[in-house]
Amino acid sequence: MKIIFTFPGQGPQVVGMLHQLPDTPLSRDFIQRASRALSEDVLLLDSAEALRATRAVQLCLLICGVIWAEHLRGDGVMPDFVSGLSIGAFPAAVIAGALDFEQAVQLVALRGELMQHAYPQGFGLSAIIGLRQQQLEILLQQVNLPQMPVFLANINAEDQMVIAGSNEAMQQVRERAAAMGAHKTHLLAVSVPSHCALLDKPAAELAAAFSRVTLQRPTCGYLSGSSARVYWQPEQIADDLAFNMARRVNWHDAMVAAYQREVRLAIEMPPGAVLTGLTKRVMAEGDALSLSQSGIEVAQTLSRRLARR
Repeated sequence: MKIIFTFPGQGPQVVGMLHQLPDTPLSRDFIQRASRALSEDVLLLDSAEALRATRAVQLCLLICGVIWAEHLRGDGVMPDFVSGLSIGAFPAAVIAGALDFEQAVQLVALRGELMQHAYPQGFGLSAIIGLRQQQLEILLQQVNLPQMPVFLANINAEDQMVIAGSNEAMQQVRERAAAMGAHKTHLLAVSVPSHCALLDKPAAELAAAFSRVTLQRPTCGYLSGSSARVYWQPEQIADDLAFNMARRVNWHDAMVAAYQREVRLAIEMPPGAVLTGLTKRVMAEGDALSLSQSGIEVAQTLSRRLARR
């Protein structure tokens, strides 16, 4: 029986999240390393004003994810696999030993800048809950036009999807989805149309930056949240990280792949618990927990119990 660490994408970030990290030498060391890598004080990134910017949000999620996972490992909870949703793939790659932390900080800073400048206004993401993929794709085909693009961006569960595109197109899809029987549709507080072809250009720019970075073979399985495949080759992981902003998220399939590989404990790094809820829907046996809700002691207890099976 195996363990996976999961890392959230944008959405669960909270004001003060870097200041809420455990007050330990480990935390302080990573904060200092991140600050040196950027030549700025990263503790200024988690204010309410700073978190309005995509760059700050993504850096905070990277730093928090790595620090919490390192505390878990220091307490004896070791992952067999790691997986992250969107930006969460970067702390996952660091914890897997594939990507150097300082290089990850610099790449995520660039990633955030590229994404927030790609579509300054009029675009974003919307959640559609209660329809199947085939139903939603019919609606997208009806609405999608070159001047009013809209795409399927995330398959989080069999009946939980996210679409990306222009605000006008997404509104039409939400209205048609509600008429078709969707339980809930709403515009997300994200101004970037992620995980679709609209971000092909910034993804290519990030890939150019990755060409100057050397990744290592991971020490545990790196499970892509886009392809739902486990990658061991550094070049495959680099490609996955560079282009995941423009590729559809297949979190449901990724968690099915983890379960098929005997994962029976999924631990989501703070902040948030969305991935935990989605993972529980896949794991017929085993446990999924949010570290921010359950704490390290519960994770330790469950990992010891798993080791005895």
